[in-house]
Amino acid sequence: MEKKVLLNDAEIERTITRIAREISEKVDRIENLALLGIRSRGVHLVRRIVKKIETVAGVAPHFSEIDITPYRDDVKSREAPDRSPLSIAIDDKTVVLIDDVINTGRTVRAALDLVTSLGKPAKILLAVLVDRGSRQLPIRADIVGKNIQVEASERINVLLKESDGFDRVTVTPRPRAGASGPVS
Repeated sequence: MEKKVLLNDAEIERTITRIAREISEKVDRIENLALLGIRSRGVHLVRRIVKKIETVAGVAPHFSEIDITPYRDDVKSREAPDRSPLSIAIDDKTVVLIDDVINTGRTVRAALDLVTSLGKPAKILLAVLVDRGSRQLPIRADIVGKNIQVEASERINVLLKESDGFDRVTVTPRPRAGASGPVS
């Protein structure tokens, strides 16, 4: 199977605009909002969402990035969890975790562990560009840009201009075990 384009640059832009509007609608005041982009592509998305919210609301929400790697239960890591403070306050705020794709739910579980170790938000929401289903944990996104059903043997690739030079969401076959080279 070849690479199939699921979202082009214009569709991604519209989707991010819709996500930003939905986030804005879920809080009483933008000042009570804290957006956390999950490294790596969630960081690019959170920056774009912040700009969209600022355009609509006239005020930019607080935002930061998080690295959940030490909190994952499915990746062996030698790093101790980083409990250093965020660059923003999250206590009593509506925290929105931002990621590119939700699949098994393990990334989100790790992000929840990290966030709750750093403070006590009033509420935590999850916004994703793509929900591909196939959960291993009972986690769902509150705001979804696009639901895309693909086979377990397929991979969703979110390509963003900040890291990849262009915007696109594609589906490709998963690399076989032992196969080398990146999947784009």
